[in-house]
Amino acid sequence: MKLTQKQEKFFNILMDYIHREKIPPTNREILKMMGLKSPRSAAQYLDALEERGYIQRGKGARNIKIIKSPYEASDSSKTIKVPILGHVPCGVPFLAEENIERNVAISEKIAKPPYKYFMLRAVGDSMNKAGINDGDLVLVRQQLTANSGDAVVALIDDEATIKELRLHKDHITLEPNSINPVHCPIVLERDFRIQGIVVRSMPEL
Repeated sequence: MKLTQKQEKFFNILMDYIHREKIPPTNREILKMMGLKSPRSAAQYLDALEERGYIQRGKGARNIKIIKSPYEASDSSKTIKVPILGHVPCGVPFLAEENIERNVAISEKIAKPPYKYFMLRAVGDSMNKAGINDGDLVLVRQQLTANSGDAVVALIDDEATIKELRLHKDHITLEPNSINPVHCPIVLERDFRIQGIVVRSMPEL
């Protein structure tokens, strides 16, 4: 059964917390991070997720286990096969078969045809303010052009990076969107190629 928009938002925040903290939240932590005042409201969201098979609850304060992602297709929905790319070695074509770890079925409601898609595993925290955390799977729509402000996958000297594209009058930059001040914009003086635009990211289950 499909999640409502509010339920999906609740689930996304829940998955982000578990992915970041490596443990499930307590009921009190759920109320705080969701901005809810009533424990009953939190329980209703959790009940809905459990009834639809997205989570499983056990005993104890931190008792939530993620079972499946809302972005992976159900048996009844139309799907598209999307490859997950691993580390891309220098000199090897980006979408070469040897770079593909496996394929996953993603609902066409997320990966909309006729576009082609791939997924990358995010490394580092340079885009965490944009909701892309270390280890997340990032769904990317293949295309060779992008608009200023788009989050893109770009190849620089055959190394892939996920950054926000900024088109200036006399130059181009790839900029991080992070709470970590160590990350700096990349002023593009070298050859680079856009491989696609980020559609969304999700914690890997």
